[in-house]
Amino acid sequence: MSNPIAKSVQEYIDETPNWHDGTVLTTAPMTGMQWRIWALATAGKFFEGMVVFMTGVALPLMAMEFRLSAAEKGMVGASSLFGILIGATALGGLADKFGRKQMFIAEMILFTIFLTGVSLSPSFPFLLLCLFGMGVALGCDYPTAHLVISESIPSHCRGRLVLSAFGFQAVGALAGTIVGLMILRSHEFVDSWRWMYAVAIIPAAIVTVARFFITQSSHWLVSQGRIPEAEREIQKLLRREPSYPKNVILKDPHAGASHASDKSSGYMKLFTKKKNRRATILASVPWFLQDLGTYGIGIFTPIILTTALGVTSDHERNLAEVIHGTIDATRGAAVIDILLIVGILAAVFFVDRIGRIQLQVIGFIGCAVGLFLAALSAWFDGAAQIYLIFAGFMIFNFMTNMGPNAMTYLLAGEVFPTKVRGLGAGFAASFGKIGAVLTAFLFPILLKDIGTSALLFGLVVTSLIGAAVTWRFGIETKGVNLEHITED
Repeated sequence: MSNPIAKSVQEYIDETPNWHDGTVLTTAPMTGMQWRIWALATAGKFFEGMVVFMTGVALPLMAMEFRLSAAEKGMVGASSLFGILIGATALGGLADKFGRKQMFIAEMILFTIFLTGVSLSPSFPFLLLCLFGMGVALGCDYPTAHLVISESIPSHCRGRLVLSAFGFQAVGALAGTIVGLMILRSHEFVDSWRWMYAVAIIPAAIVTVARFFITQSSHWLVSQGRIPEAEREIQKLLRREPSYPKNVILKDPHAGASHASDKSSGYMKLFTKKKNRRATILASVPWFLQDLGTYGIGIFTPIILTTALGVTSDHERNLAEVIHGTIDATRGAAVIDILLIVGILAAVFFVDRIGRIQLQVIGFIGCAVGLFLAALSAWFDGAAQIYLIFAGFMIFNFMTNMGPNAMTYLLAGEVFPTKVRGLGAGFAASFGKIGAVLTAFLFPILLKDIGTSALLFGLVVTSLIGAAVTWRFGIETKGVNLEHITED
């Protein structure tokens, strides 16, 4: 009997089982371990959407308990975003050094610790610290969750599964809405915001423990030259009944190769090679541009919703008014959350049919159209103004989640070689969050200084630039074996 032919990690993952009974399969079926990895990564994105959204719901009660000024409210809103920026930058690349599984566990431990700290915060500075720490953990999750999924599943369904996991941010936000409403209705006390966060502590701890029982990325092990370990891990990943493959013999991509060593260190690796530079521009610049619009509109939308729903903006003077005002605003936000979910469902459906680059370009152009309609509302009055604003914002929210909001996340974890994939995805996420933090601080100022219409027309321009950059530097990864990204 001849010896099995050595194959690469992705070739084993993509391989269609050849059953002895003659059963014919068209694609490689997912194993139990592969579904477990996907579910645990999905849980992380769910928590992210849930707790980030809860900060907005909880802020009025936090402000009442800690007597926060307007500036301090802004610090609460920006602290998690700034933490995500720092986490993606400082921790995202560690998955390349220490391993995907190790960081997948560490980030959830950090998240659970700081989540508990938020719910028990005795003072405003401690609250800020814990919100920032939560953001750091979530920032690490941006690249790491993507990598543990994309490096363990078949190429033909990678886009759909990564995006469906990412889409649970919107599901988490909607769940946060429901939890917030339930707690506010049943617990009308100033400390109700603490219970909102506390609800997620036990589920987060369970997910943390479960992450200890997944496989390490064989792609990463091979990139480290640890071939025997990679073979054992790929057998665990592909364990199924009946057993297939029975034996795993991996190719050593470094054997007999005479590659020039890359002496660059840290983030310079993303810029020293032409191919890496192109991937870095594609992953980073559109993400920055879409975060300008997404977070800017996220700040502006509640103003429109409260006006349309007839909710007053007077300063509440007692706890009951604060709670009832928060409930009304939360109901309006739930409408936007549903639109985001519809958008991500469209992205999941089209991503492996149309492709990443075309969807991102179409999405950016669609965002520009929506923002243009909303900007035109300044020249109308009454019902026509409200209709234009709502039509524009509905188009924007749908198109951003079908296109750039989803695709920038997906592409960032696919376009880099294995050795720098975590570093590149982390850099792209942190670069994008610079746009988010800038918007969180500057949007209200610009709204006052230059007006709504001019600001929205500015975001139309940034959306069109995002489409142009995507088209110019596009690297299509639909159905592409991740190992081919590594090859020159």
